[in-house]
Formats: sequence, structure tokens, C-alpha cells
Amino acid sequence: MILLAVFFLCFISSYSASVKGHTTGLSLNNDRLYKLTYSTEVFLDRGKGNLQDSVGYRISSNVDVVLLWRSPDGDDDQLIQIMIKDVNVENVNQQRGEKSIFKGKKPSQIIRKENLEALQRPVLLHLVHGKVKEFYSYQNEPVAIENLKRGLASLFQMQLSSGTTNEVDISGDCKVTYQAHQDKVIKIKALDSCKTERSGFTTLNPVLGVTSKATSVTTYKIEDSFVVAVFAEEIHALKLNFLQTIAGKILSKQKLELKTTEAGPRLMPGKQVAAIIKAVDSKYTAIPIVGQVFESECKGCPSLSEHWQSIRKHLQPDNLSKAEAVRSFLTFIKHLRTAKKEEILQILKAENKEVLPQLVDAVTSAQTPDSLDAILDFLDFKSDSSIILQERFLYACGFASHPDEELLRALISKFRGSFGSNDIRESVMIIIGALVRKLCQNEGCKLKGVVEAKKLILGGLEKAEKKEDITMYLLALKNARLPEGIPLLLKYAETGEGSISHLATTTLQRYDAPFITDEVKKTMNRIYHQNHKVHEKTVRTTAATIILNNNPSYMEVKNILLSIGELPKEMNKYMLSMVQDILRFEMPASKMVRRVLKEMFAHNYDRFSKSGSSSAYTGYIERSPHSASTYSLDILYSGSGILRRSNLNIFKYVRKNPLHSIQVVIEAQGLETLIAATPDEGEENLDSYAGLSALLFDVQLRPVTFFNGYSDLMSKMLSASSDPMSVVKGLILLIDHSQELQLQSGLKANMDVQGGLAIDISGSMEFSLWYRESKTRVKNRVAVVITGDITVDSSFVKAGLEIGAETEGGFEFISTVQFSQYPFLVCLQMDRDGVPYRQFETKYERLSTGRGYVSRKRKESLVAGSEFPLHQENSEMCKAVFPPQPESSSSGWF
Repeated sequence: MILLAVFFLCFISSYSASVKGHTTGLSLNNDRLYKLTYSTEVFLDRGKGNLQDSVGYRISSNVDVVLLWRSPDGDDDQLIQIMIKDVNVENVNQQRGEKSIFKGKKPSQIIRKENLEALQRPVLLHLVHGKVKEFYSYQNEPVAIENLKRGLASLFQMQLSSGTTNEVDISGDCKVTYQAHQDKVIKIKALDSCKTERSGFTTLNPVLGVTSKATSVTTYKIEDSFVVAVFAEEIHALKLNFLQTIAGKILSKQKLELKTTEAGPRLMPGKQVAAIIKAVDSKYTAIPIVGQVFESECKGCPSLSEHWQSIRKHLQPDNLSKAEAVRSFLTFIKHLRTAKKEEILQILKAENKEVLPQLVDAVTSAQTPDSLDAILDFLDFKSDSSIILQERFLYACGFASHPDEELLRALISKFRGSFGSNDIRESVMIIIGALVRKLCQNEGCKLKGVVEAKKLILGGLEKAEKKEDITMYLLALKNARLPEGIPLLLKYAETGEGSISHLATTTLQRYDAPFITDEVKKTMNRIYHQNHKVHEKTVRTTAATIILNNNPSYMEVKNILLSIGELPKEMNKYMLSMVQDILRFEMPASKMVRRVLKEMFAHNYDRFSKSGSSSAYTGYIERSPHSASTYSLDILYSGSGILRRSNLNIFKYVRKNPLHSIQVVIEAQGLETLIAATPDEGEENLDSYAGLSALLFDVQLRPVTFFNGYSDLMSKMLSASSDPMSVVKGLILLIDHSQELQLQSGLKANMDVQGGLAIDISGSMEFSLWYRESKTRVKNRVAVVITGDITVDSSFVKAGLEIGAETEGGFEFISTVQFSQYPFLVCLQMDRDGVPYRQFETKYERLSTGRGYVSRKRKESLVAGSEFPLHQENSEMCKAVFPPQPESSSSGWF
């Protein structure tokens, strides 16, 4: 709320001889000069309610108001003059003392002489029925100074009766509600309804986004039918959803109070207000009362090139696991957003190959027209010499926080051109799917570019004949999740060959529950129970997961439970483990599963005692009243003990809103001939293959292949080292929120939150015939930095609050299988090292002349490594074969 005070008489007063009849809004008496005091003050803090910890400033003055003209046709048509005088600027925190940035400075030194003169030049306000019809000022005055006068003038707009209406004032065209009482009138402005042109954007995902709240209440105090004071209070609060220590609040107050009245100038005669204004001063011109945008001058700020040179050392490949790299990445993005294409292109062309990938990440993440033009001019998709840069550009596009139609059109145009690498062509289509999803989430599904992209994906999938093309369009659809693509997915899931069928079912798995209709579930049931054809285990288990995760019926659950015992050995164990996980973790299907298990035919020892090593397990990484993080790990083996699929997922939930943070899937097939084993049913003719697929922050990335075909397998077994293969590496702008606020007082505020991370996900698969052992490894290293920046600017003084948090860490998952005997030994390890967690807070007040006050706080703690429970069986046998694992890891043999 904003505290204010205004003078005005409502109906009649001791000076009311010149007032004609009843008025609907504020009305001044004839021939009187109203002398008032006015102040506006602003406080910035972290929302903890202690104003003594705030930073901010107060602008105070005297104000003279006089009625110049009243229409002879009615009292509710008035022209008033408002003049600010005796201006002063001071701290809101009285404890500042000698550290006050205003100490010893005159108002003309703080505000600057020319600004002070402009602020004290009077403005004219044309009121009709208490509402602003026109606002008159002088041309070419500084915008920031005019805004302060707009903030004062807006307080004169009110009505005396209760009701809801729309008003135009400094905040824009806003919905307001009046509550009339005997001694006061309260005006509540719905700030979220205000229509005004202000730049801003936010991260679309609710987990990574922010919650903001804004209120504005103005109280007009009435005594003896006079409005003798106005108090206004406006609050803007912001909080990051998943990390609520990143929070801040702006409290803005205005106060306008009537002190005295004295004899003033006589009313100017005339019927037309335009003639009156010209007679007062022909230099007056009508300008919008809505606040206008201004940018404060940045003295001594480095150029884009200078800033890049100062931070590029932090973006060397060896430094990417450090928080400093992410901090440098975020600050450089801010500079890039104000840079021109030519400046950006010059830096890109001059950089070496080691730092260039990180520079491409930053330029693409800036998401401005100039940065997009620069990067598209720089990259040559027809060449295969810069594949790494092209892929980094595409991944940054996929993770874009607020993509626009132009970015999507640019990728569509590139896709229709020629490529030096088929992998890049595939990545372009996959990322087009991700952009379609994000634009549709932001109510952009009907944009021409989105419609064109939909046709490209669906039409391409319908007409594709090559396996590579079908895979590419399915992966794009996995990102886009178009409802109109479900019939095609059902066709490929049920009739496609192994890998295509599996990809189609995993794509369906990503759709929200409302799209998993009875028709979809019927198809999944036919696949699982193999009613029409034999399917691979990976396809059948995915179909069962879709059924069980989407409100399964009694008969669906019953049939799945009855199938356990009739399946291949490892699939039996996997399905049993999945059902037990549903019950243990209290998943939505658990109630129906328990209902079915009450019947002995479904719940008996024979069915629930199946041996094997496949498993499914879900657990919590962290849990709080408002958020949670979960991990799930499921592993499916072939009957011969060779890995078929390893699937690691991490989800973040905030108030039941999910974010699929990470998925890493390692798949292998057709390896039974290496150990002279018999393949499972439906998998007799599979080619030898192993690969890794990753999904990161809800975006499916292009899968990578370890080997494809028997000859490729043998050559890599003989020549390859155990070094992991990189799946995704780079800098990602994960959180991106920016608000530019026009405060009712006339001050400009900004509320920005950014979050970035440096990430390196790699995977490997080792296979030893000699030791009859296989090992898969997934490693994830990250550095995360989140910053919040809240400022209030008057052009001559600025107050700010900066808050931040950062950490560095990672986890590693290793599965080792010994298949020299059955049941074979499986050891699972999931390690999370202890990680540092640092928090920062900086508060400052700064004059445009350079003088400033700064307060800094820092807190650091160490988060201990965690042990994540894993499905454990035969642990004694595991310990006999392998040494105990470190305390910071969790492991088990089964």
C-alpha cells in the first residue's frame, strides 16, 4: 500500500460559496490556494517485515494547488494547477547516520539543478467527474521527472461513491474498486489488471518460475466533508518457487496532507478549457498521465568487448564445474541483451575454439533479435567443421526461457536447408518440437510459425519411410507432445518394429493424464498382453507403466497382476518390483492395486516370490511441506543377465507442479551371442546396439550411440577405453524472470531473477567377456547459481537489493552385473558427494553522482553427502565379492 495525503473538499465547506451543487469526485473551492505537504518513500527488503533492515529513500516537498477554471456547465469539470516546491531527499532508514549518502548535500546537488527546476515547474490537471481527462506539462522535460509529477497528480483522481470501474493513471488503464465510508474513501487498484507497455518475461515452468504479488490501496481521509489527507501504499513481492530464500519486497508509500488554505487567484473566465490553458502558458502540451519508460545513464560501464575480456577466463573448459563460471555467464547475458548484432558478431569471430562453445551458449541464451541474428550469421550449418557449436546453439534454443516465434521460424528455415551433419539435422527437428511445446504453453499454439511446425512434425512422421527419419520425428513429437499426434503414436507403438515401437510408447508416456484416453489404454493393454503380435520387453514394460500411471481400472490392474508368473524371468521380476514400488511409495494407483490384492488369485506366494535381478525403485532426495525432489531407478535385464534398459529419473515438485529435471536411459540389445546365451522371446533377431538417451529439464535431447552392429561392437571393445561419452555439456539459462514496474509514486522499479547452471552429463557402458561382467555408468556434474536483483530508480538516486545462492556438486550412478551364474549378481551404487552451499545478500543506495552505501552479508554451509536407498537383496553375497562402498554412497547387490 502507499501512504498519501491530499486536500480536496467533497461536498460543502466553510469556503463553499463558490461550489455549485453536488460533485462526484474531488472538488476545489474558487479563489483559494491550497497548501499541502507531500512525500513519497520506498523500502526494499527480503519481505521479513523489519523496515530497519531496509534500504530506500524519501522524496518530500511542499505542494501548492489552485483551481484555475471551472466549466460554467457543471461543477465536475475543473482545471487545476499543481506546483511542487521546497524539495528534499533523505534516507528512510534513520540509523544510517554518518553513512547517509545524502549527508551534506543540497537537493540541487542530489537531483541536479536542471532536474530540480523541471520538477518545480507546475503541471495542469483537467478533471471531469473526478477523473483525469488530460494531463498538461512542458515538452522535453526529463521522463523520470515527469513521472514523479504524474505520481502526485494521480492522487487527485477519485470518486465519492462505492463501485468498481476502470481508471487511467500513472499505473496504466487499471481496474479500481471504491469503498465509501463516512470518514474515508478507500480505493483498491488491481495492479495485475493494469494495461501498460512494460518489458518483461518469465520462465514458463511453474517449478522454475516465480510467484509475485502486488497490491495498491489508497485511503482518502474526510473531515467535515473535506478530503484532508491521502495515504497510499503499494507493495510488490516476489519469491522463487523452488528456493524461497530468493525473495524480495518493494514497499512504496505516498502521503499528501492539507495544511492550510489562503486567498488565491480568481477563476479564469471561459467556456473552453483549451483557451484557458493557452492563456496560462502556450507552452503547455497534453501528455499521457501513464508513466513512461526511461533508462538511467550508466557512467563508467564497460563495453560488451571489455566485459567479455574480464570474464572469459572463468569460461575456460576446466573452470566450468565452478560457480564462478555460471556467475560470469549470467552477467554476460545481461550485457548481451543491450548489445547490437555487430558487437556480438565481432566477439564471436575473434574467439578461440576452447571458449567459443561457452560463448555460443551465452549469445543464444540472451534471446534478443540482435543476438539471434548474430549467431545465425556466425554458424554455418552446411559445414561439418563446427558441429559442437551447432549442437550447443540448438540445445540453448531448446532450453530457452521465453522463446518467440522468430526463433522457431529460424529453425524451420534451417531444417529446410542443407546440412553438413545428419546428427545436426536431427537435433534441429527435435528442438523444433521443444519450442512448439513452450510456445503452446504460453498460449501461442495458433501462431503461424507454430502451426507450420506442427504440420512439419506430423506430416513428416506420417510420410517418413526411413527408420532414421521416423526416429527423428518421434523424438520431435516427444518434445512437442501434440494431442493430434497420438493416433500416429498408437500406430507406431503397436505395429512398428522394436526400437520404433519402444520410442513411440515412451513418447506416449510423456503425455499428461487427460490425453491418455481409453483408446490409448486399450492399445497399451494389447501391447502388454501381446494380443496381436510379440513385442520386446522394453515396449511391454513401458506400456504397463502407462496403464498403471493413468487411473487404471480394476480389470487392468487384475490382468497385469495375473500376468506375473507367465512372463520371461527378468520381466516377471521387473513387473513385480514395479507393483511393490507403487505400493511402497503410495503412488496414485496404489489404492486400486491394494483392492485387487485382496483377492487370493492375485496375491499369492507363487506370484510374489519370483526371483531375478531387474528392479524398480522410487525414493525422495528431499522433502518439505511445499516442495519435494524424487528419484526413480529401474533396471531391466535380459534372461542371460545382460542389461536391456537402465532408466534414472529425477523430478522436482513445487505444490504438485512437476519438473522432469533429468532422465538418463541406457539401452542395450542383441548381445546374447557374445556369451552364447539364448535371447528372450521376441528378441531373437535384434542387432547389437547400445546407446544413451537423455532428457534435461523437460527437453528430450538427441540420443548418442555407443555402438551399432556386431562389427562396430567388436571394434570398440578392442580399441575403446573406459572413458565416458558426453551426452550434454554446457551452460544453461534455467531461470529467467524480469519485471519492469511503474510505481504509483512515479519511481521505476525492476525485479529480476536469473538462474544458470554448468552441466556435464556423461555415460559409459563396459563389457568384459573374460570376467563375464558388464558395467554402466552415468555421471552428472553441475554448478548452479541463482541471483535476484530488485531496484528502485528515480534517475538521480537508486536503491537496490541483490540476493543469491550457489552450489557445486553432482552424483554418479553405477550398475555392475556378474553373469557367470544365475541368479547373477547385480550391484547398484548411487553417490552424491557433500556440496558447499553459499548465500549472499547485498543492499545498496547510490546517487547518480557516484556516492553510495553498500551492506554485504554472506553465509556458507556444507551439505553432507546423501545415501539413497536402493532395492537390496543378497547383500551378504555382494559384500563377499566386492569391498564395502564408501559412506557417501548407497549400494546393494541383488
